Amino acid sequence: MNLENFKNKTAKILLEIKAINIDIKKHFKLTSGKFSPVYVDCRKIISHLKERRMIIDMACKLLKKEVNLKKIDFIAGGETAGIPYASLLSEKLNKPMIYIRKKPKGFGKLSQIEGEIKKKSKVLLVEDLSTDGKSKINFCNAIKKAGGNIKDIFVIFNYGIYSDEIFRKNNLKLHFLTNWKAVINNLKKKKNFKKEEILEIEKFLFKDS
Repeated sequence: MNLENFKNKTAKILLEIKAINIDIKKHFKLTSGKFSPVYVDCRKIISHLKERRMIIDMACKLLKKEVNLKKIDFIAGGETAGIPYASLLSEKLNKPMIYIRKKPKGFGKLSQIEGEIKKKSKVLLVEDLSTDGKSKINFCNAIKKAGGNIKDIFVIFNYGIYSDEIFRKNNLKLHFLTNWKAVINNLKKKKNFKKEEILEIEKFLFKDS
């Protein structure tokens, strides 16, 4: 299965389990603070066993193609949505895992990273999706502060409309299974939405492209 197949298959799965939400009249507020007529809820995947296994299997194959996993020492999950996927990938790829809080906890050792990371370790950050990329930078900065090295990030879904520049500036490579272009292609095939509705979605998603 090539990369385009991954995009198409993952998009189809997300639509089937209703992880893709569309409402062109009432917009959703994203974690970035932006308002959008579309919303992706990758957290739903963990409750669908068959689909979850398919997605994790594709993720492993993608990462083996795009990342030198021999040089990856730790799989890191970002709080909270990235943690289950990091756990599943950690087991599948036989790599130790850590997870990263959005900010240090306010008690005990005041840790932001849970688990045990060694200095100069090479880390792969795992999250569910990427919108503007700012939360990813926050997690990557925590990894660097702890003495780790980070160049690669994996997400299931990449919005592909906000974050490319911020990753380039921070010398980070984003790897992903699917994006909005693949979802739109599937929507057109399914014909569940009117042409005007799809045009409205495309207008929002690709207005700056």
